[in-house]
Parts: sequence; C-alpha cells; structure tokens
Amino acid sequence: MTLRIFILAVLLAVINSGLQAQSEVTGYVFDNGTGLAIPNVTVSVPGKKISTQTNYTGLFTLRSTTSIDSIIISAINYRQQKLAVSNNPLRIFLQPAATELAEIIVSANRELQPRSEAPISIHTISKATINDTKATRLDQVLNKVPGVFMVDLGNEQHAMSIRQPIGYSNLYLYLEDGIPIRTVGDFNHNALIEINQAAIDRVEVIKGPASSLYGSEAVGGAVNFITPAPSAYPSAKIQVEGGSRGYKRTDLFASNSFKKLGVYIGGYYAIRNEDDRNHNDFKKLGLTFRADYHFNDNNFLNFTADYINYKTDQVGGLDSTKFYSKNYESFYRFTYRKVNTLRIKAAFEHIWNENNKTTVTLFHRNTAIGQNPFYSISAVPGNTSKANGQINEDAFKSYGIIAQHRKNFDFLHARWITGISLDYSPATYRANYIGIDVNADKVYYAYTATDSLLTNYKVDLFNSAVYTQLEFNPVAKLKVVVAARYDRMDYDFNNLLSPGAYSGAKSASNYFSYFTPKVGLTYSFTETKGLYGNYSVGFAPPNITDLFTGVQVPELKPSTYNNYEVGGWLSFNEGRGNVDVALYKMDGSNEIVSVRQTDGTYKNQNVGQTTHHGIEASLRYIILRGLTIKAGGTVARHKYREYVKEGKDYSGNYMGQSPSHIINSELIFKPAFLKGFRVALEWQGMGSYYTDPENTAKYKGFNIFNARTGYQYKSVELWVNCLNIANVVYATTVEKSAWGTTYRPGQLRTFNIGIAWKINKTNE
Repeated sequence: MTLRIFILAVLLAVINSGLQAQSEVTGYVFDNGTGLAIPNVTVSVPGKKISTQTNYTGLFTLRSTTSIDSIIISAINYRQQKLAVSNNPLRIFLQPAATELAEIIVSANRELQPRSEAPISIHTISKATINDTKATRLDQVLNKVPGVFMVDLGNEQHAMSIRQPIGYSNLYLYLEDGIPIRTVGDFNHNALIEINQAAIDRVEVIKGPASSLYGSEAVGGAVNFITPAPSAYPSAKIQVEGGSRGYKRTDLFASNSFKKLGVYIGGYYAIRNEDDRNHNDFKKLGLTFRADYHFNDNNFLNFTADYINYKTDQVGGLDSTKFYSKNYESFYRFTYRKVNTLRIKAAFEHIWNENNKTTVTLFHRNTAIGQNPFYSISAVPGNTSKANGQINEDAFKSYGIIAQHRKNFDFLHARWITGISLDYSPATYRANYIGIDVNADKVYYAYTATDSLLTNYKVDLFNSAVYTQLEFNPVAKLKVVVAARYDRMDYDFNNLLSPGAYSGAKSASNYFSYFTPKVGLTYSFTETKGLYGNYSVGFAPPNITDLFTGVQVPELKPSTYNNYEVGGWLSFNEGRGNVDVALYKMDGSNEIVSVRQTDGTYKNQNVGQTTHHGIEASLRYIILRGLTIKAGGTVARHKYREYVKEGKDYSGNYMGQSPSHIINSELIFKPAFLKGFRVALEWQGMGSYYTDPENTAKYKGFNIFNARTGYQYKSVELWVNCLNIANVVYATTVEKSAWGTTYRPGQLRTFNIGIAWKINKTNE
C-alpha cells in the first residue's frame, strides 16, 4: 500500500511539473520608438492575481499553476496592451501613451516616481520629441518647456531665463544623471556646451528652487540630462546633416548587452564655416561612454564618461544699424572661447530589500575654459584706435562623492530619503594682458600678446552638504513632502600675485553656508487630475571669479530666495488632452546681476531686493487622429523692490531683459495613412521688455516660425528643417547701457537637411 502511494505521489509530481512548465511565459518589452528595453513594466494574467515586472533588460517571466492564454502589459507613459500567448520568448513593443501626466521622473527626489506625486513644477522632454526636433542646439528643445527661454548666443553659447530675467548669473543648476556638470562656486552661463547633445535620452526641467535636494545655484531651476541606457540587443545609428549657413554635423551611436554587461557609446562632431567678416566659425566633438553592470537583481553598477572638445569664434553683439540692416558682420576678428571637459562617474546601487536602497556615486571632473573674450575689452581714454583686453583660462578638477539611502515605511506609506555630498575642486584662474588695435569702423581687428599677468590665483573649493526628505500620505489622496538641506562652501584663496586692482584680493580663506528647507503637498482627486503647492528656499553663493578677479576687497553677498507656488494638472477627453498650470511668487535678496560698466566691460553686482511672479501653463491635445497641438508659455513680472545704483534709485522698476511673456506652440501631424511621416509647425514668441534698469528703452520682442518635416522608412530616416521661415530680424537679447545698445541677433532663415541609418536587431 505504501509503495502504491509513493508511486502515485511521484506520478502526480511529474504531471504537476509538466503543467508548471506549460504555464510559464517569458518575454522582452521594448519601446516601439527607440527599441530600448523598458524596466519595471507590469505583466499580468487577465482575471487572475498573478503578475510580475520586467527587469533592467526588459525581461519578464510569468508563472501560473494553470495555463496562460493571454497577458496584459501595462507601464506608466505607455498604452496598455493585451495579447495572446503564442510563443516563447515574446517580443513586445509598447507605444507611448497619449497623455503626459503619468510621466515617470527621477529629478524630484533622485528616485523613480510618478510626476503626479511631486509637488513641484517639472517638465519632461521625451526621447521622441528630441528625435523629431533634430535640434542643432539645445535651446531648440529646451524652449519647448513652458517658462523656459534658453538664449542662443551663437554656436551653442547661451544664457538662460527660467523664472528670472535673461541673464548670466549662477541661478541655474545643470546636471547629468543627477550629478552637477560643474562644481558649485565656478558657474559658467555657457555650461551646456559641456553636454553631449547626441547622448540624451530625455531631459527633466525643474522650475523654481530645487536647493533642498540639489543645493546652491538651483534657484531659477535645475535641468537634468538623462543619458541613454544600453540596449538589450545590438543597435547602432549614424546620421549626417548640413545647413545653409555653413553648419555640418555627424552623429553616431552603438549599443549592446552581453549577459550582465550593457554598453553604449555615442557622440557627434559639428563644424561651422562662414565668411571671415562674420567671425562665426566653430567646431565641437562630444563623446559619451556608458556601461551598466548588473551583478544580480540587488546590485547594479553604472559607469559614465563624457569628453567635450570645443572651440568657437566669439561674435559679440551688434549695434542697431548693423542689426536692422541684417548686416551680421562682427565687430571682432580674433575673440574666441574654447572648452575641454572630461567627466567620469561611477554609481553603485544596492537594494537591501523592497524597503531599503543605497546609492553611492563617485565622480571626477577636469574642465578648462580658455578665452579671448570680447566682453573684457575696455576702451583706452582719449585713443579711439587702441583698446585693452585679455586672454584668460578658468580651470578646475573635481573629486566628489554623493551617498544616498532610501527607506520605505508601511506607516502612512512613508518614504525617507537622506544623503551626503562632498566635492573638493581645486581651481585656477590666469589672465594675460593684450593690446588691441581698432580701425575707423570700430572693428577690433588685431591684438598683441604680452607676458604681463593681470590675474593669477588658485582656489581650493570644498563643498559639503547633508540633505533629507520625508514623504508620507496622511490620507489616501494627499501626499506631503518635507525636505531640508544644509550646505557649506569653503573657499581657500591663494593669490600668486601682489594684491591690486587687476590682480585681485589678498590670499584668504572664507566660507558660505545656508539651510534650505522645503515643504510641499499634492492632492490627487483622481488619476487624471490633481493639485500641488510648495514653499521652498533657494541659495546661490558668489562665483570665485566674481569674488576674486579684479577685486581688491571681496564684497559680494550670497543671494537668497523665498518661493511660493501652487499648480495643478488635468487630463480630459479620455486622455486625448492634458493641461498643466503653475503660479509662483519668488522674492530675492542680494540678487546678483551682470552690469555693463562705462568702459564696456561687465561686472556682477548685488541689487538688493527683487520680486518675481508669474503663471506658466501647457496644453497638449489630440485634435484628430495623427494631429496634435502643443501650446505652452509664461506671463511673468520681474521687479526691483530695493535697488540703488550709483546714487540712482531703481526701486519699483522692472528688471532689464525680463520679457512680459514667452510662448512656444507646435502643431504636429503624423498621418496614419503614411506611417513614418511627420510634419510640424512651431511658433516661438517673446513679449516686450525694458533693456535697462532705468526703464528708458524697450525691445518689442519677436515672433518666429519654424517648420520641420521628416520621413522614416524601415531603417532610414530623412528630414528637412527650416528655422525662421519668414526670415524675421530678431534679437535673442537686447541690452542698453552707458556703452550703448547691444543686440545679439537671432538666426535668419536657415535650412538643415539630414539622413540617418539605424540598425536595431529588436525589429528583426
């Protein structure tokens, strides 16, 4: 009897094992547009409480004690799919969802979370938008974000305006994968030159202070560039393009995974050659290497390296005569800017269990910016044929670590995030005097180099910080976020010259510190509509060049800001449309602005009390199948509350270069009857603004239109872009001072034509 029972048990085990084998489904999930694997996708069996999620390679394995005939695949940002189980392994391609309200973001708390849970104004520029835009400059994609105007200063040089007037101060933090691309205290308004435009998977833009998490300089906003993850299967792409104004560019990338190791390499080389009188040539090489290694499901290592080599002519501004006559010949014939950057990052992530995760990131930067800058040229009193100038180099090396731990609690669905940041960055600055020759047309046509040192110093920068953030749900639909950060910035200044008007201050040590709190909440009425509000503090210390270059006694004070914000989101008409709105008020103290001096040079100065308030809104709506409209913009006011300059009281005046409104709208058509074809018409508009703090002169603003079209057939893509199709004369920024009125011209009508060839094994 016992033998019979034993044999029966063995037979049942074998049968059960066979049933188990028949009810196992495996597969991979990919993004239909990019071909990249999608992690954290939920795969479930209809009508059963059986589900699993994809891993980092998009792989899933679903097991059931009964047979599986069909599965449901769902992921935030993608359309849900239900499909029959036909073979193993499955290859599933998901289409992006129509609504953008359910975006997954990482910049709000350095962790993956739905955008609707973040009590801040944040906007994501998707990979699809980047690919369709075929931008030759970052402003062509960033300016699609409501409330953002990235100023084109030529050949990827730029300034920025996010909840601030157009300016050059250190009020913005630029990050790559959550790590600042430059060290705090050595801000450069052209920092995005140091980004490899060909290696961007998506961009997340936080508007308003983000200092409680990322630290100082994240005042007007923070822009986080996310690098592409390696693909699960072999993929590669090469593209070439050329423009009607001497622009040429080649992009390429290759990616693959080898069991636990995934590798990506991508970059581009761009050049421009124009008439020597325009003084507008440039060249840039950008390369990014990324390697992801998954030891197992709980341990992950990411390594990223970026290299940038860049040089451009500095065009400078134009006077009104040249500007309005479309004569874009430069007043300069020798000014230049060159950048060399190497950034290395290694991030190790350990998941202790479902409630605990630790991330440790080590990083190194080596950056040098050399210039013969037009903005440092000063007049020689009584001699119109001579001027003074300089050739300088600002360089630093960084060695840093960011360690963060995240813990989840069952109580109130709480999540606690805390971390430390240490950044040691020795920096150097050196400037040599040059004599400059000026002709009768006021063209600076030649210079004489000398051994005369104007400035030569070293600064050891040490930035340390600790931050913490607690999120919890006191009731089901309400999420509360409380955060705080303490920063200390130590400056050890060593002047290698005798102190003086040009050589700078005496050697000394100094530090700045600040505590930046934040509290915010979100309330989700339903999955498609909700509200948020926050109070946050921003902090920006003076730059080392502002503190020590040509300054005998450092006198600049740190800038501080109090920000109050409310907003909301709404999806309507079954997800065909969505709206996002934010209202803000930000009060600044000791705000630092760039002021042009009577000799033509620029100097940063504190301006007392300021106030900034406005409304930002975006709309996305699918009018008809394949026809979508996107509209966004801001209406804002930026004023001096207390500002006295050289005995003149500007309190109550509008701040210079603060547009009344900024608009970006786009009509996109992707017809179903011609798969792979797209055409878009974009409107970029800017309202009027005062060009000086006295409010004596105004620039009327501009409206330009851009058209883009492209067609992808299998692995080949062709496109044609036309920027400024009406050939409008406009300026990206206008400034009036005692030196005169200067116009930085926007690009006249320009055509760009390109072709790309992509290999993607997932589509075979």
